[in-house]
Amino acid sequence: MISKDTLLEAADKKIIAHDQVEPLLNFIQQQQEDTKAGAESDNQEEPLRFIRSFGDVFITLGVVLLVIAINMLSLSGYLYFIPVIGFIIMAEWLVRVRRLALPGIAILIVILYFVNKAIGFDHDNATIAGLGILSFTSFIFYLRYRMPFSLLPLAAGLVAIAVIQIGVDVIQHPVIFSGLGLLVFIVAMSFDVRDTTRQTHLSDSAFWLHLLASPLIVHGAMISVLFSNHERLQAIDGEVFIVLFFTLFLLVALLLDRRAMLVSTQIYMIYALTQILEGQFDSSQNMVIYVMMLLGFVVIFFGTYWYKTRRLIYGFLAGSSISRYVPNLEQVDSKRS
Repeated sequence: MISKDTLLEAADKKIIAHDQVEPLLNFIQQQQEDTKAGAESDNQEEPLRFIRSFGDVFITLGVVLLVIAINMLSLSGYLYFIPVIGFIIMAEWLVRVRRLALPGIAILIVILYFVNKAIGFDHDNATIAGLGILSFTSFIFYLRYRMPFSLLPLAAGLVAIAVIQIGVDVIQHPVIFSGLGLLVFIVAMSFDVRDTTRQTHLSDSAFWLHLLASPLIVHGAMISVLFSNHERLQAIDGEVFIVLFFTLFLLVALLLDRRAMLVSTQIYMIYALTQILEGQFDSSQNMVIYVMMLLGFVVIFFGTYWYKTRRLIYGFLAGSSISRYVPNLEQVDSKRS
């Protein structure tokens, strides 16, 4: 950027007039702001602040090596709290002081892993007490370090506790997953609406919660329709329902600017397309290949033209009350389109 001092120096050398300094400076600043706004509007991606440099990967590798080494020791029972304390001390430096995200994620996973071994948590016969301890550990980690990833294991633990408390066979009633997923989605949105510019840890927190909410919602809805014995649900064309559901999910993801929501729909979409196109190809193997190729092109297209598509569909909402709760919906300026 050209500074005011530079323009004043140019005026002193008679290159420009002194009365042109202020107008020229304002013009340059406005042009740079417009250029920056256009770049952010067209190219702003869903931010993932996992890695600042390769050093983060290197440190994370060191954490992994430490875990492997500790597992080779003859520890048992509450002795596993010794490495837990060690990794907490490590988190004080790497996460609280240096704010390293990827090593922080690795450290939290390691702490939960060793806490799990210390309390003898049985995954096959999960208890509220065991899940509560793991969830509480994640909660304390979040309060201490404000690390967004902490909310993922915390929410997952609470969902598991809720499933146990409900006391209903979720395999027979998969819609429960969708209900719990919607609750997690609402919490994620409570973070998202407070940071529509995606600049703070609130947006990152929402990202991790969306990663949990979406598979819960999709899995519950899909299983309920495809494998239900209920007469009304059996009357629904399952494959068509999946395509419609995927389309609706895509529209919601576009509105919220959250591509992470679509990850959990891919397997079901492949299934739906293979069922719909069944009989159109020489073999089922060829059909799956073409379906995956088609879906691959769709993903690449939306990955490339996500924001243009978003503005094309939702540009009319710019300036409305809804636009205050989602990222920028302004249409691309005709000079830049």
